[in-house]
Amino acid sequence: ENGESITALLPVRDFDAPGNCVFMATAQGTVKKTTLSAFANVRSTGIRAVTLDEGDRLVGVDLTHGGNEVMLLSSGGKAIRFHEEEVRDMGRAAAGVRGITVGEGHRVIALIVVREGMVLTISENGYGKRTDIAEFPTKGRGGQGVIALQVSERNGAMVAALQVGERDQLVMVSRDGKLLRTRVGSISVVGRNTQGVKVMRLRDDDALLEVARVAYVEGMEQEEPVADADTLPEPGT
Repeated sequence: ENGESITALLPVRDFDAPGNCVFMATAQGTVKKTTLSAFANVRSTGIRAVTLDEGDRLVGVDLTHGGNEVMLLSSGGKAIRFHEEEVRDMGRAAAGVRGITVGEGHRVIALIVVREGMVLTISENGYGKRTDIAEFPTKGRGGQGVIALQVSERNGAMVAALQVGERDQLVMVSRDGKLLRTRVGSISVVGRNTQGVKVMRLRDDDALLEVARVAYVEGMEQEEPVADADTLPEPGT
């Protein structure tokens, strides 16, 4: 419908697999978990997956299997990690429960179902880092979380957070349409409560908009070369 956009694509082989759920997160910090089988019969026009409050929107969707931990990360540089069992299964029309309390002017930007790999965080001014998942403590849902990336005048707001492997690659796109593809391994590994390092050079009037992970597959090294974070082109090149 007018004003709608796609949030996530989830490949599913078996809707009736026991324990499988669809886990959702909204910009205002609400989370919801619904049994995957509830989506087995979807009409061409779609079916209701979650009821949203006015002004809220869905920002992350993933599959969980009953024993997962999840993380929510906000534009204010905060992250909260909790076990999915803290969120009960709900019907498709339900609105969900509080997952994280976001500060005024901030919003949830990412949902991560914790798996192997490090947490990559990147700010709108092109600064980022990788952080060991173990640095994010598991606590109850609903709190304000811990610092994942320092939000400062230098950094700007946090715009992307995702879990990555050492041999993955990233595609970063700026508001002005500039694109950079780089190796995850070229981005520094530092602690949670830090500002990170420059990962993409931007003009003063530009800002990083989207970051996508390109998962490693055998033979990727033979593809066209990509830039490393320490050899980035100057803005406009």
